[in-house]
Amino acid sequence: MVEIPKEILRNPTVDAIYAKYEKNNGEWRRPHLGASQIGNDCDRALWYSFRWCTALDFGGRMIRLFESGYIQEKRLITDLKDIGVVVHHVHPNTGRQIQYSEFGGHFAGSLDAIAQGFPEAPKTWHVVECKSSNTKNFTKLKKVGVKEAHPVHYAQVQIYMGWSKLDRAYYISVCKDTDEIYGERVYLDKVFVQQITKKAENIIFRETPPPKIGDRDQFCCKWCEHVEICHGVGLPLVSCRTCAHVTPCNDGTWNCVINAKDLDINQQILACEQHIFIPKLVPMEPTDVTISTVTYGDVTNGPGFVPSKEMWKWVRE
Repeated sequence: MVEIPKEILRNPTVDAIYAKYEKNNGEWRRPHLGASQIGNDCDRALWYSFRWCTALDFGGRMIRLFESGYIQEKRLITDLKDIGVVVHHVHPNTGRQIQYSEFGGHFAGSLDAIAQGFPEAPKTWHVVECKSSNTKNFTKLKKVGVKEAHPVHYAQVQIYMGWSKLDRAYYISVCKDTDEIYGERVYLDKVFVQQITKKAENIIFRETPPPKIGDRDQFCCKWCEHVEICHGVGLPLVSCRTCAHVTPCNDGTWNCVINAKDLDINQQILACEQHIFIPKLVPMEPTDVTISTVTYGDVTNGPGFVPSKEMWKWVRE
């Protein structure tokens, strides 16, 4: 029997499927700090994400996995409707997902649904959050509940309750491996909502990265997407949000002091030739500073600065 070449074992059909997802993947830069993120323990990581410091270069398999989560969400919504729960998964006036925001839109999120008619509390309106998880995480969820098992999800439903003026949420999750469903009613914690709102405000309007919460080799940092820039190994990506001249404002805009104007999303992505990194983002001390430039070794950041291909790798054609 002829041995199958190793390159064929890579399965070009599967590779082509993954490549399709990568090609069709949309813009990864989120314009706001997301309610689905705010429960993260590390304020520094949240600040890096809000400032677009690191490219989220997901492969086709991961992009497809995210889509599987959306499919499960739709199925759970249908399941609720089929048992008689009244579910509004889009806004009746716009036909779009129900959205809320704060700080001019810098902090925002989209609800999976608002629903009434749950057998546990038929008359009470609930925020609905749909999730899926593997067997290990699902087992923990059943044992200790969402607050302890998934604190990021817990913070998400809390801020949604605060925004929507509802005092109950229904958290529903399905196990990817067994299709078992878990449901839990969550009560509004007003003090907690105030705390995470203040946390979001501090992250949005902070000029420099918050303190680190661990060392590079600790579990909390080892798998973080921002580990290289956080621990002084690499440079952040070039955009207006990593520029010392640009500031987020209370009305939801980003203002550039050099050009004396507010920047739209496309301008923020591309930046301009006067881009200068926020000093605390660069893992080295400057060797020279002028009124318009900062020099790090043999690289001068300022007018005429041309970022390397690595810095621009995240710019989509």
